[in-house]
Amino acid sequence: MSLKTRPLSPHLQVYRLPLTGLISITHRITGVFLCLALFGVLGLGAALAGGESAFLAAQACLAAPLGQLLLWGSAYALAFHFCHGVRHLLWDLGWGFDARRLDALAKLELAASAALTGLLYFLS
Repeated sequence: MSLKTRPLSPHLQVYRLPLTGLISITHRITGVFLCLALFGVLGLGAALAGGESAFLAAQACLAAPLGQLLLWGSAYALAFHFCHGVRHLLWDLGWGFDARRLDALAKLELAASAALTGLLYFLS
């Protein structure tokens, strides 16, 4: 078989992941993001312990647009990670494995995580 006639495996431009696959990858990415956000929480604790000037500097950083983006991104990541954890609990109970429910649960998970983030926004 020559190199020109050898079949190529599908790549990301050809193969389309199902919604559950995209949700799974996103769950892993949000988990990493939440681990990194934990360092921000530790930094806030250090700023609290560092006195008023350190706390005011941290507060100014969080009030900036990039700080707000990181805060709300962390809130969404936490809500999404929580909703996906609930979905895994349902799977552990043996519920929701048929194709119709897989997509419905994935869409519900996205909607619930957005709703939880929105609720947090309106409560703050």
